Amino acid sequence: MLHIKPILSSLMRSKSGPVLLLLQIILSVAIVANASFIIHERLTMMQRDSGLMEEQVLSFNVYNFDPAIDNIQQNVIDQQILRGLPNVIDASSTNMMPLSGSGWMDRYVDSADEDTAKSMPGFALYLGNEHLLNVMGAKLIEGRNFRPEEINTQLDQSGMVAMVSKPLAEEFWGDESPVGKIMYQGAQTIEIIGVIEKLQGAWVNHENFEYSVIQNIDFGGGLKNKTYMVRALPEHIPALEEAIVKAFHAENPNRVIDGFSSLLDMKKESYSNHRLMATLLSMMVILLLLITALGLTGMVMFNIQRRTKQIGTRRALGAKKRDIVNFFMVENYMICLAGGVIGGLLSLQLGQQLMSLYSLPMLPMTYPIAAIAGLLIVTTLAVIFPALKAAKISPAMATRSV
Repeated sequence: MLHIKPILSSLMRSKSGPVLLLLQIILSVAIVANASFIIHERLTMMQRDSGLMEEQVLSFNVYNFDPAIDNIQQNVIDQQILRGLPNVIDASSTNMMPLSGSGWMDRYVDSADEDTAKSMPGFALYLGNEHLLNVMGAKLIEGRNFRPEEINTQLDQSGMVAMVSKPLAEEFWGDESPVGKIMYQGAQTIEIIGVIEKLQGAWVNHENFEYSVIQNIDFGGGLKNKTYMVRALPEHIPALEEAIVKAFHAENPNRVIDGFSSLLDMKKESYSNHRLMATLLSMMVILLLLITALGLTGMVMFNIQRRTKQIGTRRALGAKKRDIVNFFMVENYMICLAGGVIGGLLSLQLGQQLMSLYSLPMLPMTYPIAAIAGLLIVTTLAVIFPALKAAKISPAMATRSV
């Protein structure tokens, strides 16, 4: 039998230690459950598939400061230079980079009538030519890519077509295909010609992160400032910076080429705060479990010293070693379960506050349960060794301590 009553009596004779430990367990469960949930949320966020060849994409900026440069023609020449470099798979101009934290957002409506028009959710708006999809490594699952003759160089030109990401298409059109639909951007019409399986935007924390559109505008056309995106195998990326600068300056030295950054580096930078939070919270969880385990170990060792005579007497009256071990283990489980239940309820309340303040999802019940289970495992390991030491006290100790 577990002999709960004498264990309770023993705990009640010295309340301060068990009460402090109980409070520690309550706080540990509440904090560990919510911290573990946040860690999981952050790790899940960082592992989202971007739909892009992140390790193969390099971007850089060009500023043509010579007023004599024909920027539209120079843009065509520069892209030809990039595609002609050794080891370059493809290249395109772009107005923004995915996962970079900086870019354009827009929305289309489905009618020219402002009173009846239904607006799409906000989306990341990429501007590029027929090469951009291949440069990104994104997958077209319906419709078609841009044709070379469809590419514009200005935002206000006619003949606009666009490709939309699948999550955006499903959000706005449901199961209906968006291909062939006519959308409106002010007075301008845009025909949807394709659906991209996955294309994330620039802002990793944005609720519309998966909603993206590519529109048929070669953004490097008439501007002095241009951003180019180049695709190459990862082993060739490091050497490309020097090769690009050399090739561009050989064609026209009157410009500045800088801002080289791989898409993988941009992603790491964008998620750096999430990675830091997950690391700090993981350290906090480990520290809390360690402190709780040390607290229980200290309490058991103190009780062994305080109850040496009692333990020896029980051994003299026929108690077996496992009875002594069970005594301390049951005492531990009683404190842990009481603290775990209260801490679990507190964790749900704390989760509600975090949900309202930081727009986090509701804390699932599995996290408080897992926190309690983990705490039981940790405290079992913390208590078992001092309990085994107590079980080795011989009956002679009872007489010797008189």
